[in-house]
Amino acid sequence: MRAEKNSIIEEIRSKISDAVFVILADYRGLSVAKTEDLKNRLRGVDAHFQVVQNRMFKRVAKELQYSGFEEKMQGPSAMVFGNGDVVQAAKILKDFIKENELPLLKVGTMQGVILSRSDIEQLASLPSRETLLAQFVGLLAAPMSQLVGVLQQKVASLVYVLKAAQEKKEQV
Repeated sequence: MRAEKNSIIEEIRSKISDAVFVILADYRGLSVAKTEDLKNRLRGVDAHFQVVQNRMFKRVAKELQYSGFEEKMQGPSAMVFGNGDVVQAAKILKDFIKENELPLLKVGTMQGVILSRSDIEQLASLPSRETLLAQFVGLLAAPMSQLVGVLQQKVASLVYVLKAAQEKKEQV
């Protein structure tokens, strides 16, 4: 194999072996301006968009044991990869697809798990990481705040009983 092909394969390998997620999409029909717009949007969530040759990607996917990619490698492919939040990247892709009807999602992987097109779409429908963390903290804090409320009620009822006893002694 020629040296330039080896360097391309090595570049793909280095990018996706370090990535938390990789999503393949068919970019056919996407103009240069729209591609740049998508790249700029993805950059904000530590994700990148790069066109790849199927042959080269298949070779790297086989080395990294990404089963399930080969049958989806039809037509031109671009990979969206990164180390950021996969949910945010999927949301950007979903919004971009809603606006432009392109690119078409093919398959993906996240930390070694193969993702189908519907899995990627479900990821895009999840709340953001910050929202999930806020919900989790609220879930943890709810029992504590309920306990505080119950304890305050007990103290308040004790105060009412003492006040009633004091008023009764004053009447006698």
